[in-house]
Amino acid sequence: MRVPVMNMQGEQVSEIELRADIFEAPVSVPLMHQALVRQLANARLGTHSTKTRGENNRTKAKWYRQKGTGRARHGSRNAPIFVGGGIAHGPKPRSYKQKMPRKMRRGALRSALTVKAKDQEIVVVDTLTMAAPKTKEMVQVLQNLSAAEGKTLVLLGERNFPVEYSVRNIPNAQVLRAHYLNIRDLLRADKVIMPLQALEVIESILGKQDARAQVEVGE
Repeated sequence: MRVPVMNMQGEQVSEIELRADIFEAPVSVPLMHQALVRQLANARLGTHSTKTRGENNRTKAKWYRQKGTGRARHGSRNAPIFVGGGIAHGPKPRSYKQKMPRKMRRGALRSALTVKAKDQEIVVVDTLTMAAPKTKEMVQVLQNLSAAEGKTLVLLGERNFPVEYSVRNIPNAQVLRAHYLNIRDLLRADKVIMPLQALEVIESILGKQDARAQVEVGE
């Protein structure tokens, strides 16, 4: 798949061939769904907790005498049927962590990148640099690249503070280093701005002949 390479002014400067094993991979919706559910589950803290009737600190005295009142027999105000009592079968702290093999995680990323490429939602730029953080200039760059509407994901090959600081002040725009590309941020973006340097990082990680790469994606 050949796509145009744009500059920061929105002009086409060249073309590039996207790797077929990454951007034309078989699309598996269940695999992408499993990877997304795993990432969202692993982000949960699992610190929720409720008190049982044994943990609730209320009086242990009997409400009223056992017989002769015409009311039901009760011995403790901690029972779950009373307001302020314990919670029956309530949540307790737990881990929501899910495991997924590396090949499946990378396969899900290839599927998502393939979908983005088919829908023409990937914008390749030759370089993305700024001398100093300027949000107004970055907004203009996104407009030049037809990525000002909707949610935009800007990928960087390496840390670039001026670009990062400029993007993070823009609503519905997110900046991410290509090493940390993940299924959640990729799927919720309407446009993906990908400099050539970031593209090289993605190809080095997700390329099938580079399966022994030491850099992990989406952890």
